[in-house]
Amino acid sequence: MRSPTASKFRLTLLLGCLSVGLAPGQNAPASEKIQVTDLTRIRQLGPVLLSPDGTRVLYSVTSIVPAEDHREEYDYRTQLYLRNLSTGSASVALTQGRESSRQAAWSPDGRRIAFVRNVKDKPQLFILPIDGGEAYQLTDWKYGASNPQWSPDGRRLLFSTTLTFSQLQKDSLLGTTATKPAWSLEKPGFAGNDQLRSKGSTAPKPNPDGTLEEIRAYLDQDVADKKAKVINRLNFLGEATTAAEIEFNHLGVTEVGEGAKPRLLTSGFYSFNGGSWMADGQRVCYVTGGDTLTHPDRDRENTVWVMNADGSGKQLLLAEKGRRYYNPLLSPDGKTLAFLTNPSEGIHFGQLGFRSLAGGTGTPLVAFDRAPGNLTWSRDSRFLYFTCPSNGGFPLHRVNPKTGQVERLTDFDSGVSGFDVARDKVVFVKNEVANPYELFQGDLLLKKSTRLTRHNADWLAGKKLSFPEKRTYANAKGQTVEYWIMKPTFGKEGERHPLLLNMHGGPTAMWGPGEVSTWHEHQYFAAQGYGVVYANPRGSGGYGLEFQRANYRDWGNGPTEDVLAAATDAAKAAWVDTSRQVITGGSYAGYLTAWIVGHDSRFKAAFAQRGVYELTTFMGEANAWSLVPNYFGGYPWQEGLPAVLDGNSPYTFVDRVRTPLLIKHGENDLRTGVSQSEMLYKSLKILGREVEYVRMPGATHELSRTGNVRQRIDRMLRMYEFFERYVGKKEAKATGMK
Repeated sequence: MRSPTASKFRLTLLLGCLSVGLAPGQNAPASEKIQVTDLTRIRQLGPVLLSPDGTRVLYSVTSIVPAEDHREEYDYRTQLYLRNLSTGSASVALTQGRESSRQAAWSPDGRRIAFVRNVKDKPQLFILPIDGGEAYQLTDWKYGASNPQWSPDGRRLLFSTTLTFSQLQKDSLLGTTATKPAWSLEKPGFAGNDQLRSKGSTAPKPNPDGTLEEIRAYLDQDVADKKAKVINRLNFLGEATTAAEIEFNHLGVTEVGEGAKPRLLTSGFYSFNGGSWMADGQRVCYVTGGDTLTHPDRDRENTVWVMNADGSGKQLLLAEKGRRYYNPLLSPDGKTLAFLTNPSEGIHFGQLGFRSLAGGTGTPLVAFDRAPGNLTWSRDSRFLYFTCPSNGGFPLHRVNPKTGQVERLTDFDSGVSGFDVARDKVVFVKNEVANPYELFQGDLLLKKSTRLTRHNADWLAGKKLSFPEKRTYANAKGQTVEYWIMKPTFGKEGERHPLLLNMHGGPTAMWGPGEVSTWHEHQYFAAQGYGVVYANPRGSGGYGLEFQRANYRDWGNGPTEDVLAAATDAAKAAWVDTSRQVITGGSYAGYLTAWIVGHDSRFKAAFAQRGVYELTTFMGEANAWSLVPNYFGGYPWQEGLPAVLDGNSPYTFVDRVRTPLLIKHGENDLRTGVSQSEMLYKSLKILGREVEYVRMPGATHELSRTGNVRQRIDRMLRMYEFFERYVGKKEAKATGMK
């Protein structure tokens, strides 16, 4: 229920444009509070790309900037920056303007950059000469082009494009050889897809009073005119709206030069993802589904293939019944393919493996009980670098593909959210409590590192922060649960403060000092005089597969034990006023918030955000519905499952809720479904309980992370204001802040 996005907001003060001015060598006193509007000042650093010779680094910076055409709104804007590592000169912005620039890629000779920018709401490829000259638009394809990758000779770009079912069926220029898929569209009464007309056939004219074929044409026209949506597919729920028509990802190639004409390498009613060049520049590696006769919504397997650069000669590399293979990455020497794999059903995360392309099958899967991501080869092909959530951080690791030995290179108290490796250095984005995003450079083992940028350091210079203290708890299963306590930023000797239990969603998410998405929220509440405690209960990611599976058929009681143990321990501190405790969480943690207030009365107020409260309804209305069979072992109509689902649903215990509750949901949230909140709110209202319901117009499930900034700030302020109604009394005296 998580799950990398543009919206708008503007405040009266243009805080995003301010910075703290200091004389050289002067240190500003850390005396300023983190404000809610500081959200608009955070610069998010994105993918990191070292030039082929390792002397320059390209990276993206996402800012929140005042909208030019909407008063009191902001836009997200992503631009590309370049820094010369050999001269040590400051970073310079390579791109600017109203449209964001993203998905950059260096040419093999390091003289050009390919990137993506939207033109008329479609992504298109651009080329920028790195040593001078303006960027120019390479593609103007009506379907759009993204994810550019240079061929080894620098003459071509591999790209991906997204097409709908009707586009594939109707456009003869796409090279689709079949006008009907081999799999069934599952339209009742048309088992053989015979409702689809062949290309070139004479289509009947729409006529509501005509023949059956003319009536069908009339109904098809209503769909085209958006008067109706006809749904026959299983996964029809998107993030903000329903999607009756299936979309497919295809791979294409274009020459890099004036007048180049893109052409597709793949065709048909299937998706082709993860395209990348092989070392010889004559073949392309890609990922597709596992069964061409199965509807894409039902095909849960992935396979890895290679094909010639003209789309011919497809050859299967990795496939196994009941497994997914994905994220293939070829080593620079062309001899080894790294990949991720996991079973296609159940509770799992990706396991790293290698396949030798020089004969043999390569080494077995790497024995590493974490979820690798951001796979990146060293330039000499000796090591594969990767990050993974682990113990509250996102440390960087490397593995020797020959031995399978894994080395951890960074700590658990910070995170690496983007990096690249040259022959003698690693350049990476570091996320930590002291600063959410900055660019660093270190040696290959990261024994030493140096900060390169000040994208956030300047505006943070005068801000006083609260630093979390890590503790552990042994739960009833004998597992070690990690949690962190943050004291009020400006707490004084003898004062007592409210305590906020803040919980993560997922349920496989993981929080900690190196997890950047909560940085502003935690610092804001600490600055407002709240202590904050957060934990990684059983079921969280970052602690291995057994820990992640420990909440199977137990979403409520077990995780509740873990988070309440953390809250109980935090409440022992002399600075905590135990009569003023509050609780919140979003998504799965919205579920957990509602569960806890139906089983525990210690909290004076609660805020449940975009949660799930009744599991049978959730299975039917949400695009994350597969969590039900994965975590509870079946479907609501199967014998024994209704009792399991009811026993794990907070709604079953709604009459026990006595804690004042604020409920929030985005009106376009289809990951959890807005009726979840409506059921909870209406029931509590009927019961005469203290409850308030806030719906965010246009908001999706991603509201707190990448949604409309004005709504993101509204969410923070409503939480604070609601808690203050119940715990905002004058602090009582205590013995100290120990």
